[in-house]
Amino acid sequence: MTSATPSARLPKACIIGAGCSGFTTAKRLKDAGVPYDCFEASDDIGGNWYYKNPNGLSACYESLHIDTSKWRLAFEDFPVPADWPDFPHHSQVLAYFKAYVVHFGLRETITFNTKVLRAERNGDGLWSVTLSTGETRLYDVLIVANGHHWDPRVPEYPGTFDGVAFHAHAYSDPFDPVDMRGKTVVVVGMGNSAMDIASELAQRPIAGRLIVSARRGVWVFPKYLNGKPLDKSAMPPWMPRRLGLKVVRALVRKHLGRMEDYGLPKPDHQPLEAHPSVSGEFLTRAGCGDITFKPAIKALEGRQVRFADDSVEAVDVIVFATGYKISFPFLDDPALVPDADHRLPLFKRMMKPGVPDLFYMGLAQALPTLVNFAEQQSKLVAAYLTGRYAPPPVAEMRRITAKDEERHTGHYYASARHTIQVDFGVYCADLKTEISAGEKRARAAGGALPVPARAPDALPLAAE
Repeated sequence: MTSATPSARLPKACIIGAGCSGFTTAKRLKDAGVPYDCFEASDDIGGNWYYKNPNGLSACYESLHIDTSKWRLAFEDFPVPADWPDFPHHSQVLAYFKAYVVHFGLRETITFNTKVLRAERNGDGLWSVTLSTGETRLYDVLIVANGHHWDPRVPEYPGTFDGVAFHAHAYSDPFDPVDMRGKTVVVVGMGNSAMDIASELAQRPIAGRLIVSARRGVWVFPKYLNGKPLDKSAMPPWMPRRLGLKVVRALVRKHLGRMEDYGLPKPDHQPLEAHPSVSGEFLTRAGCGDITFKPAIKALEGRQVRFADDSVEAVDVIVFATGYKISFPFLDDPALVPDADHRLPLFKRMMKPGVPDLFYMGLAQALPTLVNFAEQQSKLVAAYLTGRYAPPPVAEMRRITAKDEERHTGHYYASARHTIQVDFGVYCADLKTEISAGEKRARAAGGALPVPARAPDALPLAAE
């Protein structure tokens, strides 16, 4: 095979973001000899797992423990500490990230305190990247790794609220951004963050009354099953989806019973027809009567909140745990950003067919974890940029993308939050197969670089 060698001039990449998706991609490119610049808006790595991140984009709260067990979140070439608990605290996760970056010599390749303001193709077909420093640099490839849990989505309601209202993204602890002791608090939503925050605030010494408001009931999965982390019991990738769902649903009903038995609203869907909510405490708090459940908010009436059943409650604080928008503020081309329903079909959740020099890393809602998702994706990226992988024709990429999306999201109810769902095990098995097929295509093409190296390797161009 006459693929590009380490001495050949390879395309230069711009990586946006140094969270776990950005720095694991950087590591793979470094190993492959692909030149890159990685820009991070903050003063350190970690992204969403950097508590009190000075860039203001982290959704991390003080009590946060990751819902993924340590066995499933570990990078494949850098084991987690042996003395970690099953579900580590956010500070441990960040320390692990920092150790990874130091171990592989990545820190010196990341430019901190530098935000990418704009990225667009110029007339020569190169990516023109404008930085917060005022510089503009040219790159052959753009790699988007800015995350998708930083731009809060807040619902709109008729009326106004005279109390304190904020998104869960701003939640730090029961006293920050507002002291919630003795207050009546409404947490809107029943996702993972909603359950964590509601469970913490529902404890009697804290909120005077804790209300959870949601449009529909959900299935709450425990963190443990038979004494082991639940995510260690994931179905194998080869199992047919219909059979796997049947097995999981039977286990849920056997070990958990009905959600109504805990005082929760009855779900209007089957287990795993929605992104699962995982909590080791929420069902206990609900069963103890520490949480009151209400349907969706209908209107805001000063210091009162009216719900869909027309019940009215006097409320002091509203916490919107209502998810996030998928945002790429540095991209102006509407073809490269999600639509209003968060749809952005991508080949293997990375490539837009017909756009050979752009990758989206970690743009998925992966089960059981997103931490090491881009680490797996980066295998394809590195092979592609060194001429060892070639994608199928554009029409075939689109066909495969539609098939993949049906496989990963077809059993979920229609919702913007489910457009990027991915089963990690199934995805990785498919990715391995696709890389192997792409290697054969690359050999047949003589190992030519799909993206030519044209960007200057020298210092930045003059500022615009």
